Amino acid sequence: MEANDIWRGIWYEEAHHSTAIEGNTLVLKQVEQLLAEGRAVGNKELREYLEVRGYGTAAEWVYRQAVGSGGSGRPDALLTLAEVRHVHHAAMAPVWDVAPHPDATGREAPGSFREHEIRPFPGGMIPVTWPLVASEIETWVAAANALDADAPAFPEALAQIHCRFEQIHPFLDGNGRTGRLLLNLILVRLGFPPAIVYKRDRGKYLEALRRADAGEHGPLAELLARAILDNLYRNVIPAVAGPARLVPLAALATADLKAGALRVAAIRGRLRAIRDPDGRWRSSRRWVNEYGKGRYRRSPD
Repeated sequence: MEANDIWRGIWYEEAHHSTAIEGNTLVLKQVEQLLAEGRAVGNKELREYLEVRGYGTAAEWVYRQAVGSGGSGRPDALLTLAEVRHVHHAAMAPVWDVAPHPDATGREAPGSFREHEIRPFPGGMIPVTWPLVASEIETWVAAANALDADAPAFPEALAQIHCRFEQIHPFLDGNGRTGRLLLNLILVRLGFPPAIVYKRDRGKYLEALRRADAGEHGPLAELLARAILDNLYRNVIPAVAGPARLVPLAALATADLKAGALRVAAIRGRLRAIRDPDGRWRSSRRWVNEYGKGRYRRSPD
């Protein structure tokens, strides 16, 4: 709760990028105003605002689970079947009220499993036949609860879990958004930052999912691991580290001083930094500020 601003920044970005991957056209500033002030700015269709509002509500609930764990370690269950339904309902109910899926029956509302077959997706992924959805999602929940964050192959296992949800495709609509929300529910309950898949990486993400569907989970595992680390370095570490604390250079990068430039400066001795035994450079916000102030200062000679 002390880090409320960190969560808020992640919340805006996730709601924007995760819905943008599915075709939403609101820009980040519009998303921020919608979620922070409840104001629909611009002239987009109502459906697009409700997509973001629903996603934001679901993500807000997901983030509260990190606070609710109390820092006491792994919870008894990372997620339950009821929570899978709840996340989908929270994300999809607002837009469903004004723009329901045209093929939906009364039993396929948000939070309820589909009773339709889904055609294969481009790239070959074939969702399971609808009569098997209930049993398959129960098996999926059990597999998710068996994840071991300390295992060396955790990123690959996480990628497999994420891909399997999309293969099951338990709902008639909103499976991509729900799958990413459930991924982050698992992560925050394990003590990790949420993962944001940026809209600029949509092609890489879909290709990684296609390769995971074919049994090659490495690319998706790497993409998810980088997304987690990106939030750690850009949002979490800078907010909790004091000005003198040594942190990885990636956590100190700014718009004017990229991580690569800081690394070059550290190697050349222009930035005060230390190098870990594993080769990673660390510096402090104070040292980076000193370097920035003298970066363009001309020598008296």
